[in-house]
Amino acid sequence: MKHELSSQITRQMLVASLRRQLEKKPLSKITVSQIAEDCGINRKTFYYHFEDIYALLKWMLDQEAVEVVKKFDLLIDNREAIQFVMDYVVSNKHIVNSALDSMGREALKRFFFADFMGIVESYIDGVAAKDGISVNEDYKHFVCEFFTEAIAGTILAWCMGSQDDIPNRERTAVYLERVLQSAVPEALRRGNED
Repeated sequence: MKHELSSQITRQMLVASLRRQLEKKPLSKITVSQIAEDCGINRKTFYYHFEDIYALLKWMLDQEAVEVVKKFDLLIDNREAIQFVMDYVVSNKHIVNSALDSMGREALKRFFFADFMGIVESYIDGVAAKDGISVNEDYKHFVCEFFTEAIAGTILAWCMGSQDDIPNRERTAVYLERVLQSAVPEALRRGNED
């Protein structure tokens, strides 16, 4: 337990350093040595916790956003979950923009694909259970991939636009909610047609 706490504190210290570095320069210009020096640790300690800067970034975003979204009841609170993600992006736009600039849109999408896929899959499973719809796994996987791509693409497109445009943010959240609530159940119902 003591080691776990120490490890968590070290990870949080590395995240804080990454945040400070991102205020000054793009992600692609940040080195492990800079972060280690800023934290007063050696590079070996960094590599004990993370494979590279991108793994640190992913862990940070997982802890601050992805894990929070997983706690929402997506059948009831999907708009709130979407708005949380959008609010997170706005309040951390320098980090998101730096990641977009360093990695590019497609790489960033791939970076989070598994996380988005897991969230969408849990939503789809919830819809299927609530509506009593039985769907074969192959089709369900297709539907998960389809909606994951759609949601990730929509949020990334919004990120690349004007994140400060609050009416656009609200409209995007409402539209995503409407599509999810109407299209997912219909897609699942139609999955048994052959």
